[in-house]
Amino acid sequence: MNPAAADEEQLLVWRDGPVGRIVLNRPRALNALNFPMVELFTKTLRDWQDDAAVRTVVVTGAGARGLCAGGDVRWVYSQLAENKDEVRRFWRAEYELDALTARFPKPYLAIMSGIVMGGGVGIACHGRHRVVTETSQVAMPEVGIGFIPDVGGSWLFGRAPGEFGTHLALTSQAIGPQDAIDCGLADCFVPADRIGDLVAALRDEPVPVALDRFAVPAPPGTLAGQAHWINECYAGHSVERILDRLAHHPAPEAQATAGKLRRQAPTALKLALRLLRQIARAPDLETGLAQEFRVISHCMESADFAEGIRAQVIDKDRNPRWKPATLGEVTQDRLDWFFTEQDPVTGRYTL
Repeated sequence: MNPAAADEEQLLVWRDGPVGRIVLNRPRALNALNFPMVELFTKTLRDWQDDAAVRTVVVTGAGARGLCAGGDVRWVYSQLAENKDEVRRFWRAEYELDALTARFPKPYLAIMSGIVMGGGVGIACHGRHRVVTETSQVAMPEVGIGFIPDVGGSWLFGRAPGEFGTHLALTSQAIGPQDAIDCGLADCFVPADRIGDLVAALRDEPVPVALDRFAVPAPPGTLAGQAHWINECYAGHSVERILDRLAHHPAPEAQATAGKLRRQAPTALKLALRLLRQIARAPDLETGLAQEFRVISHCMESADFAEGIRAQVIDKDRNPRWKPATLGEVTQDRLDWFFTEQDPVTGRYTL
């Protein structure tokens, strides 16, 4: 298939010899995932996992700005008031794709150039081979819109070294290539101008051989040098205690982070921390995804999620009105409700 001949398709799929190519093709929307893209992506992987002619799968994004900025939150926002079941269907399909990506039996290589956020993390960071470039900006910014790190982001952050994952989850901070490698979100660095050569080499070489040939050390990151205050401040299960430690730590970066946390959604902060601690004990990704899906299904009923999208994406006034507005007002009963499961027969919620 000639990708140039299908420039109106939102997901380009073709074979280049033994290499299966998947290109997210919504560059004006930063390649945000929508329902048709997720369904075709899933179908393609299922077809290729049993196709002996496909040896390797490579996932890239169209345009110069990034692999994928996440799910299409504008569409989600439009559906929240009228068709929440459709949002839940989309999320379930997205989670099935992420699980399939993680267990895909053949080499699966994600090129994480540019912006890789939210749903982009799901289709990239659960894969077997994850390549970053000097343009990579990786993040789970969901707490900033009254949500929680989803698509298995809680699983990934819960297993990051030290408290790096907690820091990234609560702050929504975007990180560059070396920090992504240090956090276990990526495996190696290839300069952007060598990506084309890398992908071409996969026609004749196994992925590990090609990566050994093209990968070089990444530019230095920043998180490793901040590990002392990150690990100290983020320990434990209390957002209030974390915030207090950050505010009183002598490191200027810690104090600045305290200010950032104060602007995040209080309920989302507490949900994200509890979920990270819980999923860190999960025996496998599928269990973690199920726990996470339960929480995000309830997030649709929270006013914070719609308000966060409105403030950050729709109106862009950057002035969300969180309810409740303070950490102290987020009760334990309220948090427990997000972790309950609805009985399909009785309609009752149980932990």
